[in-house]
Amino acid sequence: MTGAPPPTDGGPPGGRLAERQAELVAALVAGGPPPAGFATGPLAATRTALLRKRAGDVARHWPLVAAGLGKLWWTTFAGWADGRPTAGSLRDGWDLARHLRERNALPPAGAEELAVREAGLRYDGRQTPRPRRMPAVGRAGGAVAVQIAGRVRLLRPAPRPPAPVEDGAPDAAGSAAWISD
Repeated sequence: MTGAPPPTDGGPPGGRLAERQAELVAALVAGGPPPAGFATGPLAATRTALLRKRAGDVARHWPLVAAGLGKLWWTTFAGWADGRPTAGSLRDGWDLARHLRERNALPPAGAEELAVREAGLRYDGRQTPRPRRMPAVGRAGGAVAVQIAGRVRLLRPAPRPPAPVEDGAPDAAGSAAWISD
């Protein structure tokens, strides 16, 4: 058995390998350019598969945001996440929900979910969310939630757009506008 081949770049053995691995990871999850020697087709397929896996993980942490977007979930998430390294599923979902809120694109159920999270946890966009110790109010898309003594309550749900009347029975919750068949 022989040792590692001598380095070709004058660095320690494995130094170039670590650099190439970092390039590959950056290309797959952070929007970096494809490393030399990798076929772009399989690299793009792997990148898409990793984005889909990440979208599923975020949807498990933020089910109302994902359900509210319905068929648009994948394209919305992929458009937002492509080129961004992950910060973890909870934080990715939180950042996406805030992004959608800023663009008035957050569905009502997602607004309620975000308001409840913001009332119960402190998250500055950089560090891990932490429980709030003092009473707090969370607002998103017309929804209002309050946290007192560690308990979070939704005080006002987000307004739903008026739904069309079908079969003579109006959809009072407005769910037909954001839940697809």
